[in-house]
Amino acid sequence: MRFSTNQGNTRIIVSIVLAMALRILPWSREYYVYNPDWILLIVIYWCLIAPERFNIGSTWCVGLLTDTLTGQLLGQYALTYSIIAYITVRLHKRIRVFPISQQILIILCMLLLSQLVIFWIKNIQSSIVINWTYWIPSYTGALLWPFVFVLLGGIHHKSNIR
Repeated sequence: MRFSTNQGNTRIIVSIVLAMALRILPWSREYYVYNPDWILLIVIYWCLIAPERFNIGSTWCVGLLTDTLTGQLLGQYALTYSIIAYITVRLHKRIRVFPISQQILIILCMLLLSQLVIFWIKNIQSSIVINWTYWIPSYTGALLWPFVFVLLGGIHHKSNIR
């Protein structure tokens, strides 16, 4: 059974909205340190699986929504997500064939690059000092990648998104 384009787009949008909800959930201070960038994980997934339907332009819009949602400098997440989406779309055929253990390492590098770009942008605004806990969400996101991949993979295969 083949689903229409609108149903596929709806599944992509719903997954991003859920990721945005996870992003702004009120976590306690000690758990917030571990909260990964859920939106970026979802963006990476859809750029890997359906780069012709979810690409850099879509990612730019999601980044602008994330900037608005989090109250950050407009364009900060849009730029960061677009850089990661470019890398993902460019290498999607290679990354998809890797075993999940190697994908975790690639996702970790992408999440660390994202954190580095955000740090760079914030440092341009005003001089900031970070400690080692700033990098923890990247490691948490990389560890959660297999669960995101399997969960969204079930949605992807049920809907036959192309």
